[in-house]
Amino acid sequence: MTTGGRFAAGLRGFGPLGLLALAIVLSGNIVAVPVSAVLVLIWALLSRTPWSELGFVRPRSWVASLALGIVSGAAFKLLMKAVVMPLFNAPPRNAAYQYLVGNRAALPGMLLAVIVGAGFGEETVFRGYLFERLGKLLGSDALARGAIVVLTAALFGLAHYTGQGVPGVQQATITGLVFGSIFAMTGRIWTLIFAHAAFDLTAVAIIYWDLESKVAHLVLG
Repeated sequence: MTTGGRFAAGLRGFGPLGLLALAIVLSGNIVAVPVSAVLVLIWALLSRTPWSELGFVRPRSWVASLALGIVSGAAFKLLMKAVVMPLFNAPPRNAAYQYLVGNRAALPGMLLAVIVGAGFGEETVFRGYLFERLGKLLGSDALARGAIVVLTAALFGLAHYTGQGVPGVQQATITGLVFGSIFAMTGRIWTLIFAHAAFDLTAVAIIYWDLESKVAHLVLG
């Protein structure tokens, strides 16, 4: 095996080099999720890991995948806001983002963060990369896939604690379980990227137009 081949194999493994790569990717998430997503793509290139193993499989139809992602992501957010989160007695308003109410100046930056950071970045790291790494470590049978879904959902939830507190952890964990289950069954990430972006864009719209309380009390009062 050539030096380059040994280096690539080391990155894909769980020896010192592979663990170092894992630590670098996840530490990037502390700074910004897009940084981690870029590190994942660099890791895939250097380790000679096909993007398909991260879920980047060309959809049969880009239009259908985009439409499905937008509709399902927006509907999922409304379901979470109107039904699921009230069952956890979550506050009707997301305190961390009240500065967005009627704030046009803040919208461009937030929309960029939602589409690039949340949609592409978080799905690349928490679904694509972690599923690939944990799959190599734990296996691919049903029990292993279930454990990976639960573990990545827990990590996804914890990643939201600093910015959004306990309600953020609850919502992100449930979202991670749903998105992770879909990824475990399909192995495809593009529709999830579109759905995640639509989920967060719907959240931004609800906050911007000051509709949070109305939506939160829409079903359960």
